[in-house]
Amino acid sequence: MTTSRIGVVGAGTMGQGIAQVLVTTSHDVILYDIADEQLERARAGIGKGLDKLVQKERLSESQRDEALGRLSTASQIDALDDREVIIEAAPEKAELKESIFRDLSARSRDTILASNTSSLSLTRLAAVSEHPERVVGMHFFNPVPVLKLVEVIRAEQTSDATVAKVEALATSMGKTAVPIADSPGFAVNRLLIPMINEAAFLVQEGTATPEAIDEAMKLGAAHPLGPLALADLIGLDICLDIMEVLQDGFGDPKYRPCPLLKRMAAAGHLGRKSGHGFYHYE
Repeated sequence: MTTSRIGVVGAGTMGQGIAQVLVTTSHDVILYDIADEQLERARAGIGKGLDKLVQKERLSESQRDEALGRLSTASQIDALDDREVIIEAAPEKAELKESIFRDLSARSRDTILASNTSSLSLTRLAAVSEHPERVVGMHFFNPVPVLKLVEVIRAEQTSDATVAKVEALATSMGKTAVPIADSPGFAVNRLLIPMINEAAFLVQEGTATPEAIDEAMKLGAAHPLGPLALADLIGLDICLDIMEVLQDGFGDPKYRPCPLLKRMAAAGHLGRKSGHGFYHYE
């Protein structure tokens, strides 16, 4: 893998995790966000993540320091102009991502633009880009430093060379790249999020409590984490966004978002990040 100069757009949970894995696997990273305070939180979070790896004896102190030395942050997008690959990890809003891809593609004809979108159409993102053959999906999973999968999504316009390069990048990060066609929700979320949605219906109907549902799925289906605890980890707003993408993309009533999920998201009860979802968190 010869790619070493990587940009990451968005310093939220996913962007922070992607940047951490990149710097620990010898890549030079610029993490971009419009908010300086978010960049400060991300840098602190990455530092804590690397400290944990030192405590677990998976990194030496010198390796941690070297990894942090490979991380830069920027609040001006022109800092990304020399990047070989840019991984976009902005919020899951189509209009926002399209705006980012228009801007980035106009700045460089050689840069590969990869989106961490969990459900949106890569073909649509490529269509607004000046070099659509260089647009591809790299869907990581939370927590990025732990989970090994990267779904590599090929838009209708994506070139073979672009796919090969991002698959090699994923491998260099210690991830397993799985090719997936550009379809709403891709593979994992098309299976996972409707299960979470159905679990929310069970709670809404009074069939079972969140605790009972999660315990049943852990003991009866060998899931390491119950679907509603997982929903809180993902974020209920993100789960709702993905269900709406599935409903819009397929037009099938089986993808109707659970009203309880919609109410919780509207109330700001988003899971771990808000302190309140199907469970309460300190």
